[in-house]
Amino acid sequence: MENKKLRIAMLSIHSNPIGELGTNDTGGMSVYIRELARELGRRGHWIDIFTRLHNGGHQPVMDLFENVRLVHLGIPNNGNLSRLALYPYLPDFFKSMEDFRFHEGIEYDLIHSHYWLSGRLGSWVQELWNIPHLVMLHTLGEVKNRTGVGRPEPEIRVAAEKELVETCHRIIAPTDREKNSLVRYYSVSEQKIGVVPCGVNLDLFRPQPKQAARKQLGFARDDIILLNVGRFEPLKGIDRLLEAMIHVRDHRRLRLIIVGGDGNQAPESQFLRQKAANLGIEDEVIFAGRIEQKYLPLYYSSADVLVMASHYESFGLVGLEALACGRPVVSTPVGAMETLIRQSQAGQVVSDTLPRSLAKGIQSIIRNSALPQADEIRKAVLAYSWSNVAAAILKEYETAIRHHSYEDECLVSAQASCG
Repeated sequence: MENKKLRIAMLSIHSNPIGELGTNDTGGMSVYIRELARELGRRGHWIDIFTRLHNGGHQPVMDLFENVRLVHLGIPNNGNLSRLALYPYLPDFFKSMEDFRFHEGIEYDLIHSHYWLSGRLGSWVQELWNIPHLVMLHTLGEVKNRTGVGRPEPEIRVAAEKELVETCHRIIAPTDREKNSLVRYYSVSEQKIGVVPCGVNLDLFRPQPKQAARKQLGFARDDIILLNVGRFEPLKGIDRLLEAMIHVRDHRRLRLIIVGGDGNQAPESQFLRQKAANLGIEDEVIFAGRIEQKYLPLYYSSADVLVMASHYESFGLVGLEALACGRPVVSTPVGAMETLIRQSQAGQVVSDTLPRSLAKGIQSIIRNSALPQADEIRKAVLAYSWSNVAAAILKEYETAIRHHSYEDECLVSAQASCG
């Protein structure tokens, strides 16, 4: 396996890996797919990432990185359909994928699906192509529903996930917490799950002088800046973070910078802006909008602390990015945050998403003069490089290929016995 160069079909049907970060369908998963594919390509493997064609003028096939292509699949309605609205079009995606493979004359070694919609498509491709299929769900519908926050995930998703984890060859979970949820709620055998954390681009996310970053972004030198980065959805708990501001207002120069969202006119954005106004903190909150990834290190470096108020995260990629930039993190007990904060000794995990709990966590950090220096915080997360993540993923690929080969041998043996 070490010398074999794999040809990998990655599936990311609902979310384009080059979409605008912070929008409803483009978050940490897109970063994960893009960075993992880039690193695998550097190692000499060939990756085609299949996604849907949006109304945006993208070329059908785009060269992203060395050995990595982005393949846009056309369907009868190429508009901005919601995730669930894509489900009836999966047979069209399936046909489009098979047409592409036939036209290119490609034989893939394995499929790596991301999210349940892609996994559903991948299960059909798995059967037709007779190759190993690995799945990373990124979030679990059953766990989302158990939070009781936001709209419930449809039963069709939960049912599809349960069928998918049974039929695929290997499941990748980003944390032991997520692995345990798969075992508990989806009755998956522990032996079928490989735990591989998310990674961070250590060349991009690195400490910068705080005051220089603030000057470049137009932030005041003496402000105490809290930062929140991510999509605007109820699970992110941004409404709770706004309420927490009330309990930290004894600091005169407190500011909350919120990065992300689908624009000022989006319902989620209007809801949060109105909430800030109702709480009387509209002058203390800055909605920065969507920010290109290459500029995010400036925001992390300008902040005193990143605050994650999420009800659920499968990993918590922005927390890792902040730590790589040498900034402490206050977080609810989600994803990998307990591990990351313990390793870095730079931040605090609060017990729940209650505003007072978040406020206490924030105060404990901004009043702490003994926090590690930025370079020391960064050292604690150097093991999370994409190079290390890719190496671990390749081992999971090897396990899936070996398991699939064993299944084929058993099938041939059974057929011979019957004959």
